[in-house]
Amino acid sequence: MGNRFAFLMLSFALVVGDFGAGLRAVASPDIDGQMLHLLGQEKVNLASISNSNLNKLKTTIPRASKYTRRTKRGFNYTTDYLDSQRTASGNSEWRCLTEALYFEARGESVKGQFAVAEVILNRADSSRFPSSICKVVNQGTGRKHACQFSYTCDGRPENVSDKKSWNRVGKVARLMMDGAPRSLTSGATFYHTTAVRPSWARKFRKTAQIGVHLFYTNT
Repeated sequence: MGNRFAFLMLSFALVVGDFGAGLRAVASPDIDGQMLHLLGQEKVNLASISNSNLNKLKTTIPRASKYTRRTKRGFNYTTDYLDSQRTASGNSEWRCLTEALYFEARGESVKGQFAVAEVILNRADSSRFPSSICKVVNQGTGRKHACQFSYTCDGRPENVSDKKSWNRVGKVARLMMDGAPRSLTSGATFYHTTAVRPSWARKFRKTAQIGVHLFYTNT
């Protein structure tokens, strides 16, 4: 029984081997020819595309966001909604975002505060900028009027005197870090107030105006 089974298995292997070799002998030239034809056609097509159009195809791959996007039930851009949320707290990243919102946008509407938060988180997710909220906020700090967020290099101390505003923007920061939608600025990574006209604003695409802030993207 054992010898017969071994003989049958050997015969089957030889048959399959011969059949496979036959397939390879028949199929390989055909597949190789098709591949060469496709590669040649692709080369011709690429050669016909202008450099300007090729440059349009280039894109920056964003980092995977640390802040999962999810909409909390009942979420909306109103003071009533913010006031209904419990007092926020968090780690150093939360404090950096809260501080930036306090000094950059506490006088703005709720939408305006969320919009500024969007920019900071968009930067943290982009490979064009530092990889954390605190690094984004403090980029260029130490060089007077050469920083990314003016309050960090205007020479004035960062004293928090309006506790109510601090608590409110702290809630904005918490909601954004917990995944609130970023639907206000269409992916903006830059902004400025209407009181100034920076030279870079002429080169970038404006995505929104909310309150006294204009928002832009350079992609």
